[in-house]
Amino acid sequence: MSFTVYLSGEIHTDWRDEIKRGAEAAGLDVVFTSAVTDHDASDAAGDCLGAESNAFWRDHKSSKVNAIRTKTLIQQADLVVVRFGDKYKQWNAAFDAGYCAALDKPYVTLHGEDIVHPLKEVDAAAMAWATTTEQVVEILKYVLRD
Repeated sequence: MSFTVYLSGEIHTDWRDEIKRGAEAAGLDVVFTSAVTDHDASDAAGDCLGAESNAFWRDHKSSKVNAIRTKTLIQQADLVVVRFGDKYKQWNAAFDAGYCAALDKPYVTLHGEDIVHPLKEVDAAAMAWATTTEQVVEILKYVLRD
């Protein structure tokens, strides 16, 4: 069985690469997609639409251009992994999880035990909560087994 997995959330660690390497080592037939993870490029996504003197409008245009990719790839995914990291608040990840819930799209959250409480509603709608990338790979191995 082939699977498409959208990797959402934190962009400051190599968690995406860890999952990809684990899936490849397990011989899983998975296509991984993601938002643009280059922070500067993401912030500038709407700059082609014209300069803005107010940072709000620059962010607004860029978020809409980014949403074209995000919404399309989440809709096409069979599963979404939503990573909440330690260093920054990932409001976009929480939004992606809510979008998955609204679409009835299965998702797995990936985060440490220290943020269980603030993510209780996000985790409650998830199909699983993982604390390691290895656990995510194990879930994929199970879901894709013959």
